[in-house]
Amino acid sequence: MTETLLSSPTKEVVIGFDRPFVVIGERINPTGRKALAAEMAAGNFDTVVADALAQVEAGAQMLDVNAGIPLADEPGILAHTVELVQSITDVPLSIDSSIVEALEAGLSVYRGKALVNSVTGEDEQMERVLPLVARHGAAVVAITNDETGISEDPDVRFEVARKIVSRAEDHGISREDVVVDPLVMPIGAMGTAGRQVFRLLGRLRDELRVNSTCGASNVSFGLPNRTGLNAAFLPMAIASGLTSAITSPLHAEMLQAVKAADVLMGNDEHCTSWIARNGDGAATATAGRRGGRAARRATAEA
Repeated sequence: MTETLLSSPTKEVVIGFDRPFVVIGERINPTGRKALAAEMAAGNFDTVVADALAQVEAGAQMLDVNAGIPLADEPGILAHTVELVQSITDVPLSIDSSIVEALEAGLSVYRGKALVNSVTGEDEQMERVLPLVARHGAAVVAITNDETGISEDPDVRFEVARKIVSRAEDHGISREDVVVDPLVMPIGAMGTAGRQVFRLLGRLRDELRVNSTCGASNVSFGLPNRTGLNAAFLPMAIASGLTSAITSPLHAEMLQAVKAADVLMGNDEHCTSWIARNGDGAATATAGRRGGRAARRATAEA
């Protein structure tokens, strides 16, 4: 069993195959959000606060924090954002940057065990990011591309994941603390993208025995009704082995799909979470148990 434990000062979250799916809120990210980027660069974090609180209230178990703003002081802004979000929420954070100095700034102020987002399979980047992750006792997202780019062959991406896991172990980072991103491609541009990622997720679970995450909304890029497509994608990915995702919890259908997948994968014991969100409490639970016993009797008598 592979379990990735993340923490804040007061809360722990565990990502694992036999655990409820972990939703990592995606909204604290200025990429593609010009107004948010301008606010953060100017020292205005009102939207960051609102987005953090709204995502946790909606059901996010973790939050991704990104401060990638061109020509801005990304290390300083990221460190401030991490401190601010930790002061108003109790969920663990994913510290998100492609700049090592920004990751270091965020980790230096983080309280708890963070998820570092991310490291690729490029040798130079691994040798810069992995020692940082090890030094801070963090976990890390492993992106399955390297110097050759993103392969359309899922077997090639699997080998990149294997390389990162091996290199992480060389730095004292266990496979439990490597969460692999299989790189979800837009289905509108590549019709096989869904089948590719499902196949890769199965190999990550069964062969490499690592947890996984992804930017779930990538699959619907460029298509209409993106939320509907994303909500269909996630349960299929969860059944294939996906254990967490960076996505928006603010769409009710997304959370409903995830919670339904938890039930059907057997990771919501006695359907407790599902009943709490959708049922009328004890009466519904009792009816469900009676129905289960009746079904077992009917099967035995058949």
